[in-house]
Amino acid sequence: MTQKRTTAAPTIEPPSDDQAYLQIGEVAERTGVTQRTLRFYEEKGLLKPPSRLEGGFRLYSEDDVRRVEQIRQLQTLLGFTLADIKEMVEAEEIKTQIRAEYRRDAEIPERRAKIAKATEVTERQVAVIDHKLQALGEMKADLERKLTQYRTWTHALDELEAAQKSG
Repeated sequence: MTQKRTTAAPTIEPPSDDQAYLQIGEVAERTGVTQRTLRFYEEKGLLKPPSRLEGGFRLYSEDDVRRVEQIRQLQTLLGFTLADIKEMVEAEEIKTQIRAEYRRDAEIPERRAKIAKATEVTERQVAVIDHKLQALGEMKADLERKLTQYRTWTHALDELEAAQKSG
């Protein structure tokens, strides 16, 4: 008999406020991933461990759903690795935290430090995308070279065929 880990997330009472929580099956259905994938994202640190009910049932918020959708978009549309995705979504969380903590009436050095941190994480995001764009550019150039070669060969065959018909 296996023992369930309960230290990963706090046990909470069912939500009584306006925020609705979803169980793992509902999140899987809404986002188009499997329950196993959601657990994998959690294990790899891409998704924060969800809150749990007394019976150990995972409860996900709308923020969790948005994060899963962002992970899927980065993975499927852009071909990002899970490491790239983790860096991208963590950077967004840092910037959200900075926005929440930023005060226009704070001392200039404090404001400058927050802006510098936001700049740093955004530059890392740009670097991830630049790396991906470079790799895609190289792949595209290779495919374009192949297309040029195929067209050259086709043109040569057309000329050979025309010469055979006329000669």
